[in-house]
Amino acid sequence: MTTADSPDTARRNIRILTLSQAVGGAAPPIVISLGGIVGQLLSPDPAFATVPVSLYNLGVAAGTLPAAFIMRRVGRRLGYIFGALIGICGGLVAATGVAASTFLIFCIGTILIGLYGAYLQSFRFAAADSVSGDMKALAISRVMIGGLAAAIIGPQVVIWTSDAVPNLPYVASFVSLSVLALLTLLLVSQLKVPRADKAAAVDLSGGRRLSEIARSPRFILAAGTGVISYALMAFIMTATPLAMVACGHTVGEATLGIQWHVLAMFGPSFFTGRLIARFGKETIAATGLVLIAACAAIALSGLGLTHFWAALILLGVGWNFGFIGATAMITDCHTAEERGKVQGLNDFLVFGSVASASFLAGALVNTENGWSLMNWLVFPAVLVVLIPLLFGRLFSASRA
Repeated sequence: MTTADSPDTARRNIRILTLSQAVGGAAPPIVISLGGIVGQLLSPDPAFATVPVSLYNLGVAAGTLPAAFIMRRVGRRLGYIFGALIGICGGLVAATGVAASTFLIFCIGTILIGLYGAYLQSFRFAAADSVSGDMKALAISRVMIGGLAAAIIGPQVVIWTSDAVPNLPYVASFVSLSVLALLTLLLVSQLKVPRADKAAAVDLSGGRRLSEIARSPRFILAAGTGVISYALMAFIMTATPLAMVACGHTVGEATLGIQWHVLAMFGPSFFTGRLIARFGKETIAATGLVLIAACAAIALSGLGLTHFWAALILLGVGWNFGFIGATAMITDCHTAEERGKVQGLNDFLVFGSVASASFLAGALVNTENGWSLMNWLVFPAVLVVLIPLLFGRLFSASRA
Protein backbone atom coordinates (compact mmCIF):
# COMPACT_ATOMS: atom_id res chain seq x y z
CA MET A 1 0.00 0.00 0.00
CA THR A 2 1.32 3.42 -0.89
CA THR A 3 1.76 5.84 1.98
CA ALA A 4 2.06 8.91 -0.23
CA ASP A 5 1.08 10.03 -3.74
CA SER A 6 3.55 11.22 -6.36
CA PRO A 7 4.50 14.89 -5.81
CA ASP A 8 2.39 16.16 -8.74
CA THR A 9 -0.64 14.08 -7.74
CA ALA A 10 -0.27 15.12 -4.11
CA ARG A 11 -0.18 18.81 -4.99
CA ARG A 12 -3.20 18.45 -7.26
CA ASN A 13 -5.21 16.52 -4.68
CA ILE A 14 -4.34 19.00 -1.93
CA ARG A 15 -5.51 21.88 -4.12
CA ILE A 16 -8.79 20.09 -4.82
CA LEU A 17 -9.26 19.24 -1.15
CA THR A 18 -8.55 22.85 -0.17
CA LEU A 19 -11.20 24.14 -2.60
CA SER A 20 -13.60 21.45 -1.43
CA GLN A 21 -13.01 22.49 2.17
CA ALA A 22 -13.75 26.10 1.19
CA VAL A 23 -17.04 25.27 -0.50
CA GLY A 24 -18.27 22.27 1.48
CA GLY A 25 -16.93 23.67 4.75
CA ALA A 26 -19.48 26.50 4.50
CA ALA A 27 -22.16 24.04 5.65
CA PRO A 28 -21.19 23.96 9.36
CA PRO A 29 -21.23 27.78 9.77
CA ILE A 30 -24.67 27.88 8.17
CA VAL A 31 -26.02 25.23 10.55
CA ILE A 32 -24.28 26.76 13.57
CA SER A 33 -25.46 30.30 12.78
CA LEU A 34 -29.08 29.33 12.14
CA GLY A 35 -29.58 25.98 13.89
CA GLY A 36 -30.22 27.43 17.34
CA ILE A 37 -32.23 30.39 16.04
CA VAL A 38 -34.46 28.25 13.81
CA GLY A 39 -34.67 25.67 16.60
CA GLN A 40 -35.91 28.37 18.95
CA LEU A 41 -38.63 29.29 16.45
CA LEU A 42 -39.77 25.74 15.77
CA SER A 43 -39.11 23.76 18.95
CA PRO A 44 -41.90 23.16 21.48
CA ASP A 45 -39.57 24.04 24.38
CA PRO A 46 -36.80 26.71 24.49
CA ALA A 47 -34.49 24.14 26.09
CA PHE A 48 -34.57 22.24 22.78
CA ALA A 49 -33.36 25.23 20.76
CA THR A 50 -29.85 23.84 20.19
CA VAL A 51 -31.06 20.30 19.44
CA PRO A 52 -30.69 20.82 15.64
CA VAL A 53 -27.04 21.84 16.09
CA SER A 54 -26.50 18.95 18.48
CA LEU A 55 -28.04 16.55 15.97
CA TYR A 56 -25.74 17.95 13.29
CA ASN A 57 -22.77 17.07 15.51
CA LEU A 58 -24.33 13.69 16.28
CA GLY A 59 -24.63 13.09 12.54
CA VAL A 60 -20.93 13.85 12.12
CA ALA A 61 -20.08 11.43 14.94
CA ALA A 62 -22.39 8.70 13.66
CA GLY A 63 -21.09 9.11 10.12
CA THR A 64 -17.36 8.92 10.79
CA LEU A 65 -16.96 5.14 11.02
CA PRO A 66 -19.34 4.35 8.12
CA ALA A 67 -17.60 7.03 6.03
CA ALA A 68 -14.20 5.50 6.82
CA PHE A 69 -15.52 2.04 5.91
CA ILE A 70 -17.05 3.25 2.63
CA MET A 71 -13.90 5.07 1.60
CA ARG A 72 -11.76 2.04 2.39
CA ARG A 73 -14.04 -0.07 0.20
CA VAL A 74 -14.49 2.22 -2.79
CA GLY A 75 -11.76 4.85 -2.39
CA ARG A 76 -11.85 8.45 -1.24
CA ARG A 77 -13.14 9.94 -4.50
CA LEU A 78 -16.32 7.85 -4.71
CA GLY A 79 -16.77 8.16 -0.95
CA TYR A 80 -16.63 11.95 -1.12
CA ILE A 81 -19.10 11.98 -4.02
CA PHE A 82 -21.51 9.89 -1.95
CA GLY A 83 -21.05 12.22 1.02
CA ALA A 84 -21.79 15.28 -1.14
CA LEU A 85 -25.04 13.66 -2.31
CA ILE A 86 -26.04 13.27 1.34
CA GLY A 87 -25.25 16.97 1.85
CA ILE A 88 -27.49 17.98 -1.07
CA CYS A 89 -30.36 15.96 0.39
CA GLY A 90 -29.73 17.29 3.90
CA GLY A 91 -29.95 20.95 2.86
CA LEU A 92 -33.18 20.36 0.96
CA VAL A 93 -34.76 18.44 3.86
CA ALA A 94 -33.78 21.17 6.34
CA ALA A 95 -35.25 23.82 4.02
CA THR A 96 -38.46 21.79 3.81
CA GLY A 97 -38.63 21.62 7.60
CA VAL A 98 -38.28 25.38 7.90
CA ALA A 99 -40.86 26.03 5.15
CA ALA A 100 -43.32 23.64 6.79
CA SER A 101 -42.54 24.94 10.32
CA THR A 102 -41.89 21.32 11.34
CA PHE A 103 -39.19 20.90 13.96
CA LEU A 104 -38.79 17.15 13.33
CA ILE A 105 -38.17 17.52 9.59
CA PHE A 106 -35.68 20.32 10.24
CA CYS A 107 -33.84 18.09 12.71
CA ILE A 108 -33.69 15.24 10.19
CA GLY A 109 -32.15 17.69 7.75
CA THR A 110 -29.45 18.72 10.19
CA ILE A 111 -28.64 15.07 10.93
CA LEU A 112 -28.16 14.45 7.20
CA ILE A 113 -25.95 17.53 6.94
CA GLY A 114 -23.96 16.08 9.85
CA LEU A 115 -23.48 12.80 7.97
CA TYR A 116 -22.18 14.91 5.08
CA GLY A 117 -19.91 16.69 7.56
CA ALA A 118 -18.30 13.36 8.46
CA TYR A 119 -16.86 13.23 4.95
CA LEU A 120 -15.79 16.89 5.04
CA GLN A 121 -13.87 16.29 8.28
CA SER A 122 -11.74 13.60 6.66
CA PHE A 123 -10.34 15.99 4.01
CA ARG A 124 -7.48 16.75 6.40
CA PHE A 125 -6.56 13.06 6.68
CA ALA A 126 -6.76 12.66 2.89
CA ALA A 127 -4.23 15.50 2.60
CA ALA A 128 -1.94 13.91 5.21
CA ASP A 129 -2.12 10.57 3.41
CA SER A 130 -0.89 12.23 0.20
CA VAL A 131 2.53 13.06 1.67
CA SER A 132 4.99 11.60 4.14
CA GLY A 133 7.07 12.56 7.16
CA ASP A 134 7.14 16.15 8.36
CA MET A 135 5.05 17.27 5.38
CA LYS A 136 1.91 15.76 6.92
CA ALA A 137 1.29 18.63 9.36
CA LEU A 138 1.87 21.15 6.56
CA ALA A 139 -0.57 19.30 4.26
CA ILE A 140 -3.22 19.22 7.00
CA SER A 141 -2.70 22.91 7.62
CA ARG A 142 -2.90 23.70 3.90
CA VAL A 143 -6.29 22.02 3.48
CA MET A 144 -7.59 23.67 6.62
CA ILE A 145 -6.87 27.03 4.93
CA GLY A 146 -9.89 26.25 2.77
CA GLY A 147 -11.92 26.72 5.92
CA LEU A 148 -10.87 30.37 5.88
CA ALA A 149 -12.93 30.88 2.72
CA ALA A 150 -15.70 28.77 4.24
CA ALA A 151 -15.71 31.13 7.23
CA ILE A 152 -16.64 33.93 4.85
CA ILE A 153 -18.93 32.00 2.52
CA GLY A 154 -21.12 30.35 5.19
CA PRO A 155 -22.09 33.41 7.26
CA GLN A 156 -22.42 35.59 4.16
CA VAL A 157 -24.80 33.05 2.64
CA VAL A 158 -26.89 33.36 5.81
CA ILE A 159 -26.86 37.17 5.65
CA TRP A 160 -27.65 37.32 1.91
CA THR A 161 -30.34 34.62 1.83
CA SER A 162 -32.08 34.70 5.22
CA ASP A 163 -35.01 36.75 3.85
CA ALA A 164 -34.68 35.85 0.18
CA VAL A 165 -37.99 33.96 0.17
CA PRO A 166 -40.85 36.22 1.31
CA ASN A 167 -42.60 35.05 4.50
CA LEU A 168 -40.24 32.04 4.71
CA PRO A 169 -37.09 33.20 6.50
CA TYR A 170 -33.99 30.99 6.37
CA VAL A 171 -35.40 28.60 3.73
CA ALA A 172 -33.10 29.95 1.01
CA SER A 173 -30.10 29.59 3.32
CA PHE A 174 -30.50 25.82 3.49
CA VAL A 175 -31.25 25.56 -0.23
CA SER A 176 -27.97 27.41 -0.76
CA LEU A 177 -26.25 24.82 1.43
CA SER A 178 -27.44 22.15 -1.04
CA VAL A 179 -26.03 24.17 -3.94
CA LEU A 180 -22.66 24.38 -2.18
CA ALA A 181 -22.75 20.60 -1.62
CA LEU A 182 -23.34 20.16 -5.35
CA LEU A 183 -20.28 22.28 -6.10
CA THR A 184 -18.31 20.15 -3.63
CA LEU A 185 -19.41 17.03 -5.50
CA LEU A 186 -18.09 18.46 -8.76
CA LEU A 187 -14.75 19.27 -7.12
CA VAL A 188 -14.12 15.95 -5.36
CA SER A 189 -15.00 14.05 -8.53
CA GLN A 190 -11.69 15.42 -9.90
CA LEU A 191 -9.54 13.73 -7.23
CA LYS A 192 -6.96 11.26 -8.50
CA VAL A 193 -6.50 8.34 -6.15
CA PRO A 194 -3.55 6.01 -6.85
CA ARG A 195 -4.57 2.53 -7.94
CA ALA A 196 -2.42 0.93 -5.25
CA ASP A 197 -4.33 2.89 -2.63
CA LYS A 198 -7.65 1.69 -4.05
CA ALA A 199 -6.57 -1.93 -4.09
CA ALA A 200 -5.26 -1.79 -0.57
CA ALA A 201 -8.42 -0.06 0.60
CA VAL A 202 -10.30 -3.36 0.34
CA ASP A 203 -8.11 -4.90 3.06
CA LEU A 204 -9.97 -4.01 6.25
CA SER A 205 -8.13 -6.31 8.61
CA GLY A 206 -4.53 -5.17 8.32
CA GLY A 207 -2.34 -4.05 11.20
CA ARG A 208 -3.02 -4.21 14.92
CA ARG A 209 -6.47 -4.67 16.34
CA LEU A 210 -8.30 -1.41 16.90
CA SER A 211 -8.79 -2.20 20.60
CA GLU A 212 -5.02 -2.54 21.01
CA ILE A 213 -4.37 0.80 19.32
CA ALA A 214 -7.10 2.51 21.34
CA ARG A 215 -5.46 1.43 24.62
CA SER A 216 -2.06 2.86 23.72
CA PRO A 217 -1.05 5.98 25.73
CA ARG A 218 -0.07 7.80 22.55
CA PHE A 219 -3.53 7.35 21.00
CA ILE A 220 -5.32 8.19 24.25
CA LEU A 221 -3.44 11.48 24.59
CA ALA A 222 -3.84 12.41 20.91
CA ALA A 223 -7.54 11.56 20.78
CA GLY A 224 -8.13 13.17 24.19
CA THR A 225 -6.53 16.39 22.99
CA GLY A 226 -8.76 16.43 19.92
CA VAL A 227 -11.87 15.62 21.99
CA ILE A 228 -11.29 18.39 24.53
CA SER A 229 -10.30 20.99 21.93
CA TYR A 230 -13.28 20.36 19.67
CA ALA A 231 -15.86 19.64 22.39
CA LEU A 232 -15.07 22.83 24.31
CA MET A 233 -15.17 24.84 21.10
CA ALA A 234 -18.60 23.41 20.21
CA PHE A 235 -19.79 23.80 23.80
CA ILE A 236 -19.15 27.55 23.84
CA MET A 237 -19.81 28.29 20.16
CA THR A 238 -23.21 26.56 20.07
CA ALA A 239 -24.54 28.64 22.94
CA THR A 240 -22.95 31.96 21.98
CA PRO A 241 -25.55 33.12 19.38
CA LEU A 242 -28.35 32.41 21.87
CA ALA A 243 -26.48 34.13 24.69
CA MET A 244 -25.80 37.16 22.50
CA VAL A 245 -29.45 37.53 21.47
CA ALA A 246 -30.54 37.08 25.10
CA CYS A 247 -28.18 39.93 26.05
CA GLY A 248 -29.80 42.29 23.54
CA HIS A 249 -27.48 41.83 20.57
CA THR A 250 -28.97 41.29 17.11
CA VAL A 251 -29.04 38.11 15.03
CA GLY A 252 -26.79 39.87 12.50
CA GLU A 253 -24.24 40.67 15.22
CA ALA A 254 -24.37 37.07 16.40
CA THR A 255 -23.86 35.82 12.82
CA LEU A 256 -20.92 38.16 12.30
CA GLY A 257 -19.48 36.91 15.58
CA ILE A 258 -19.67 33.36 14.24
CA GLN A 259 -17.98 34.56 11.05
CA TRP A 260 -15.09 36.09 13.02
CA HIS A 261 -14.93 32.87 15.01
CA VAL A 262 -14.70 30.62 11.96
CA LEU A 263 -12.13 32.96 10.38
CA ALA A 264 -10.10 32.58 13.56
CA MET A 265 -10.56 28.80 13.38
CA PHE A 266 -8.96 28.51 9.96
CA GLY A 267 -6.90 31.68 9.49
CA PRO A 268 -3.93 30.44 11.56
CA SER A 269 -3.68 27.41 9.25
CA PHE A 270 -1.38 29.51 7.05
CA PHE A 271 1.33 29.01 9.68
CA THR A 272 0.14 26.31 12.11
CA GLY A 273 1.94 23.59 10.18
CA ARG A 274 5.21 25.51 10.34
CA LEU A 275 4.73 26.19 14.05
CA ILE A 276 4.25 22.46 14.61
CA ALA A 277 7.43 21.73 12.64
CA ARG A 278 9.30 24.31 14.74
CA PHE A 279 7.93 23.67 18.24
CA GLY A 280 6.29 20.23 18.08
CA LYS A 281 2.74 18.92 17.94
CA GLU A 282 2.26 18.71 21.70
CA THR A 283 3.45 22.28 22.34
CA ILE A 284 1.10 23.79 19.76
CA ALA A 285 -1.82 21.66 20.99
CA ALA A 286 -1.14 22.80 24.57
CA THR A 287 -1.02 26.44 23.41
CA GLY A 288 -4.43 25.95 21.83
CA LEU A 289 -5.88 24.70 25.10
CA VAL A 290 -4.48 27.72 26.95
CA LEU A 291 -6.15 30.02 24.41
CA ILE A 292 -9.49 28.24 24.89
CA ALA A 293 -9.17 28.88 28.63
CA ALA A 294 -8.40 32.55 27.85
CA CYS A 295 -11.60 32.67 25.79
CA ALA A 296 -13.61 31.58 28.84
CA ALA A 297 -11.88 34.21 30.99
CA ILE A 298 -12.88 36.97 28.56
CA ALA A 299 -16.45 35.69 28.34
CA LEU A 300 -16.69 35.83 32.13
CA SER A 301 -15.44 39.43 32.20
CA GLY A 302 -18.48 41.01 30.53
CA LEU A 303 -21.49 40.73 28.21
CA GLY A 304 -20.70 43.47 25.70
CA LEU A 305 -20.36 42.86 21.99
CA THR A 306 -16.57 43.12 22.20
CA HIS A 307 -16.49 40.51 24.98
CA PHE A 308 -18.47 38.02 22.88
CA TRP A 309 -16.50 38.66 19.70
CA ALA A 310 -13.09 38.62 21.39
CA ALA A 311 -13.97 35.36 23.16
CA LEU A 312 -15.13 33.80 19.87
CA ILE A 313 -11.89 34.82 18.12
CA LEU A 314 -9.70 33.34 20.87
CA LEU A 315 -11.87 30.22 20.86
CA GLY A 316 -11.29 29.84 17.12
CA VAL A 317 -7.50 30.23 17.30
CA GLY A 318 -7.36 27.88 20.30
CA TRP A 319 -9.34 25.28 18.39
CA ASN A 320 -7.02 25.59 15.39
CA PHE A 321 -3.88 24.96 17.41
CA GLY A 322 -5.46 22.26 19.56
CA PHE A 323 -7.22 20.37 16.79
CA ILE A 324 -4.49 20.51 14.13
CA GLY A 325 -1.93 19.58 16.78
CA ALA A 326 -4.10 16.64 17.85
CA THR A 327 -4.66 15.55 14.24
CA ALA A 328 -0.90 15.56 13.63
CA MET A 329 -0.46 13.51 16.81
CA ILE A 330 -2.97 10.95 15.51
CA THR A 331 -0.90 10.41 12.36
CA ASP A 332 1.88 9.10 14.63
CA CYS A 333 -0.41 6.45 16.13
CA HIS A 334 -0.93 4.18 13.13
CA THR A 335 0.73 2.50 10.19
CA ALA A 336 -0.46 2.98 6.60
CA GLU A 337 -2.69 -0.10 6.75
CA GLU A 338 -4.19 0.95 10.09
CA ARG A 339 -4.92 4.55 9.18
CA GLY A 340 -8.54 4.19 8.01
CA LYS A 341 -9.83 2.54 11.16
CA VAL A 342 -7.74 4.70 13.49
CA GLN A 343 -8.82 7.94 11.80
CA GLY A 344 -12.44 6.77 11.86
CA LEU A 345 -12.27 5.90 15.57
CA ASN A 346 -10.64 9.24 16.37
CA ASP A 347 -13.35 11.21 14.56
CA PHE A 348 -16.07 9.10 16.15
CA LEU A 349 -14.74 9.94 19.60
CA VAL A 350 -14.24 13.62 18.74
CA PHE A 351 -17.64 14.22 17.21
CA GLY A 352 -19.45 12.03 19.69
CA SER A 353 -18.12 14.31 22.40
CA VAL A 354 -18.98 17.37 20.31
CA ALA A 355 -22.59 16.20 20.02
CA SER A 356 -22.77 15.67 23.78
CA ALA A 357 -21.22 19.08 24.41
CA SER A 358 -23.71 20.88 22.17
CA PHE A 359 -26.64 19.06 23.81
CA LEU A 360 -25.35 20.14 27.20
CA ALA A 361 -24.83 23.70 25.95
CA GLY A 362 -28.49 23.95 24.95
CA ALA A 363 -29.62 22.78 28.37
CA LEU A 364 -27.30 25.09 30.31
CA VAL A 365 -27.53 28.33 28.33
CA ASN A 366 -31.26 28.65 29.09
CA THR A 367 -30.79 28.29 32.85
CA GLU A 368 -30.13 31.08 35.34
CA ASN A 369 -26.43 32.02 35.20
CA GLY A 370 -26.03 29.29 32.57
CA TRP A 371 -23.61 31.30 30.41
CA SER A 372 -21.29 31.93 33.34
CA LEU A 373 -21.43 28.31 34.46
CA MET A 374 -20.55 27.09 30.96
CA ASN A 375 -17.43 29.22 30.87
CA TRP A 376 -16.32 28.18 34.36
CA LEU A 377 -16.54 24.54 33.25
CA VAL A 378 -13.94 25.19 30.56
CA PHE A 379 -11.03 25.47 33.02
CA PRO A 380 -11.12 21.99 34.61
CA ALA A 381 -11.76 20.41 31.22
CA VAL A 382 -8.65 22.09 29.78
CA LEU A 383 -6.50 20.92 32.69
CA VAL A 384 -7.50 17.28 32.13
CA VAL A 385 -5.47 17.21 28.90
CA LEU A 386 -3.11 20.15 29.33
CA ILE A 387 -1.28 18.58 32.30
CA PRO A 388 -0.39 15.26 30.56
CA LEU A 389 0.53 17.18 27.39
CA LEU A 390 2.98 19.37 29.27
CA PHE A 391 4.41 16.49 31.29
CA GLY A 392 4.82 14.44 28.11
CA ARG A 393 6.60 17.33 26.41
CA LEU A 394 8.91 17.90 29.38
CA PHE A 395 9.66 14.19 29.62
CA SER A 396 10.55 14.04 25.93
CA ALA A 397 12.78 17.10 26.27
CA SER A 398 14.60 15.61 29.29
CA ARG A 399 15.23 12.35 27.41
CA ALA A 400 16.60 14.29 24.45
